[in-house]
Amino acid sequence: MRSTPRRRARTAAAVLPLVLPMAACGTSAQAARTSAEAPAGFSLPRPTGPHQGIGTTELHLADRARPDPWVPGRTRELMVSVWYPAAAPVGRIAPYLRPGVAEVLAQADALGVFKAGTVDWAGARTHAIESAPADTRRGARPVVLYSPGFGVPRALGTTVAEELVSRGYVVVTMDHTFETAPVEFPRGRVENQRLPEPGPERLKTALDARAKDTRLVLDRLAELRSGRNPDAEGRDLPRDLGKTLDLSKVGMFGHSAGGIQAAEAMRTDRRLDAGIDMDGTLQYADDDLVEVARTGLNRPFMLMGAATGGTPQTHRTSPSWTSFWKHTTGWKRDLNVPTASHYSYSDVQAILPALDGRLDIPEQDRAALIGTVDPTRMTASMRAYITAFFDRALSGRHRPILDRPSPRHPDVRLID
Repeated sequence: MRSTPRRRARTAAAVLPLVLPMAACGTSAQAARTSAEAPAGFSLPRPTGPHQGIGTTELHLADRARPDPWVPGRTRELMVSVWYPAAAPVGRIAPYLRPGVAEVLAQADALGVFKAGTVDWAGARTHAIESAPADTRRGARPVVLYSPGFGVPRALGTTVAEELVSRGYVVVTMDHTFETAPVEFPRGRVENQRLPEPGPERLKTALDARAKDTRLVLDRLAELRSGRNPDAEGRDLPRDLGKTLDLSKVGMFGHSAGGIQAAEAMRTDRRLDAGIDMDGTLQYADDDLVEVARTGLNRPFMLMGAATGGTPQTHRTSPSWTSFWKHTTGWKRDLNVPTASHYSYSDVQAILPALDGRLDIPEQDRAALIGTVDPTRMTASMRAYITAFFDRALSGRHRPILDRPSPRHPDVRLID
């Protein structure tokens, strides 16, 4: 899809909404320096919670009974990352992107502002230790799933994933094979996008696939909790990883299409107890709502909107959010940041400002992606409200910032 974040999409071509496959976007001629210069590096903000020891590992998940929805003759397989508290946070720091993914992105124009060869994707690091032993001293933790926007890697949720782990959660981030651009599997196999032309049917296929992907992840986590190894390769897992999972308390959040997925997956799978949609419009096209927008939910849910294209997305301005809000009987909250844009609810909010000084990104291109909100405040607010929501919904801990405006987060509006 080549639609840009400058307009709120209401057509079948761009309704999950305003999404940009990272390896399939054009770029402004002014937006980046030539690849002859050394690529610019970036770092992610550190998590702020009390548990700074974070581990991460990948799982290759396969459903041999399910045909892949995009590629005939293939069965469905996914890659996910599990982020968990580490008992001994000593070892190799996990890369932000797998090597094959970083190589593809280095050769592509990404998000309309990062020209090929100008960003050191391979050099970026997380704050997690690869395959560290899990810390089970506090017992099993609530589990939160994350899904990214249409076409973009699961890595774009790393900043919030690490924050949640530092505050007592296990987080599982997922890619969606042949939609995400790209996905790296074991032994260096890289699968790129294989999508039909844009339209309502493509979007419906994607959301159906994502909901079923969520079910697969939950099924395999149950196997992991029971002591089995769900990895399709049978690779060694971090010690005690399954013991960290409290699958009686499961939430899900996502950006754009991932947020729509969180809502729709809750409708179809009762194992999900709470969810967050970050700026995902709950419709395929005008007058064609996603089913969950028609039915609502009876469990806790939070909407988090931006003002992509100039109009804040809230349950008072978006028809699909209005319908969802009207039919939802569970606890609900609607937040909006009117100075934010679509990718403010992703790691782009941290990555783009970190690279801006080197790449001289035009102001209008920056605003189209992450608005004019202060980047540091936006990242802090996103972390704070997401953590507060899951604390309330999964652990019963009251967080006042969900009840009234907070002076610590002046950019956030609570929408009645």
